[in-house]
Amino acid sequence: MTTNLDARLTSYSAPVLSIFRIVFGLLFTLHGAQKVLAWPTGMQAGPGDFTGPAVPVGTWPYWWAGLLEIVLGLLITVGLFTRIAAFIAAGQMAVAYFWQHLPKAFFPIENGGEPAILFCFGFLLLVAMGAGAWSIDALRQGRAVVRS
Repeated sequence: MTTNLDARLTSYSAPVLSIFRIVFGLLFTLHGAQKVLAWPTGMQAGPGDFTGPAVPVGTWPYWWAGLLEIVLGLLITVGLFTRIAAFIAAGQMAVAYFWQHLPKAFFPIENGGEPAILFCFGFLLLVAMGAGAWSIDALRQGRAVVRS
């Protein structure tokens, strides 16, 4: 029974990896857009309040982090240069955790660092696994899945 289930689920791994990459990339893009553009919600002005303005242009490190998140998130979403973009994004999230979250408290639940950790390890998964079948990377390498 489990062998059949494993075989059936394995046949879905390529499309599911692509869906994971697309959703993860979009979420990362929105993470950056919130900082740089105050879109789709404003920056967090207080606990639970996301009505503040965007980070002023050029503000170190937040504006630059947001710009990286938008660019890397879009590359990851479309699956272009996915491994290198995910590697840079994982590094950015590791730096964000150790620089911005860990000094506040040890446990991620206390310091608000769960998103940084989840993004970091999700991006490391994409570094190891690649973009999946539904990506520009796969098209460039001639291995994309095209269904008619």
